Amino acid sequence: MYETIKYSLENSVAWITLNRPDKLNAFNEQMNKEVQKALKTADQDENARCIVITGEGRAFCSGQDLEGVDESMDHGEVLRTRYGPMMKQLAKVEKPIVAAINGVAAGAGLSLALACDFRLASEKASIMQAFIHVGLIPDSGNLYYLSKLVGHAKALELAVFGEKITALDAQSLGLVTKVVATDNWNDEVVSYAERLAQMPTKAIGLIKRNLHNSWHLTFDEYLELEAQGQRIAGLSMDHREGVTAFLEKRKPAFLGR
Repeated sequence: MYETIKYSLENSVAWITLNRPDKLNAFNEQMNKEVQKALKTADQDENARCIVITGEGRAFCSGQDLEGVDESMDHGEVLRTRYGPMMKQLAKVEKPIVAAINGVAAGAGLSLALACDFRLASEKASIMQAFIHVGLIPDSGNLYYLSKLVGHAKALELAVFGEKITALDAQSLGLVTKVVATDNWNDEVVSYAERLAQMPTKAIGLIKRNLHNSWHLTFDEYLELEAQGQRIAGLSMDHREGVTAFLEKRKPAFLGR
């Protein structure tokens, strides 16, 4: 089904693994399309309640495969037809998405990680705004997410200087949710993802939606969105289960519905 990625569903977690390790999992056109397809598949599968994106081998994703770049390329058109659709599909997903940054995340690979909801980084991982080193600007939604995570001034600094940042420094900047020791990497990522997969999925989706919309709505508009969202959450099976479990003094068993 896929040639440049791996896709699997285990314990309610959909795993999307970028699989061009000989190219440090750099994007080509096929990978853009396959990531978009896998995200859509996971989003539509009610058995998938969390999504993890990671890389095969020693890199998360090094960005665009420069071997596929030539002087005749219209970079704007590449963004409109390849990266844009992939990133829009990612933004549509209301299930929790974890970037498991197992190695370097640079260029559009960093953009992909920034667009995820949570970022776990191996202690050996690093991130870099590589665009400036080839005379380009950050793309694939990069600055849109980066500025919200670290603020205008720091986002400008990172984009302009393009310096490599360690996992621990990325965590101190707020770019990484958690740094994980190499020896515990697989177990920690699985545990984190499966924890999210057992939470009330619909409520998480509504939280994501409200956070995103809070950036451009007036306060009155936001309060109305909040009321609409709470109505939806209040009608969910997970809300009923949560209340019942509280009254029965037990741990809730959420179903994601």
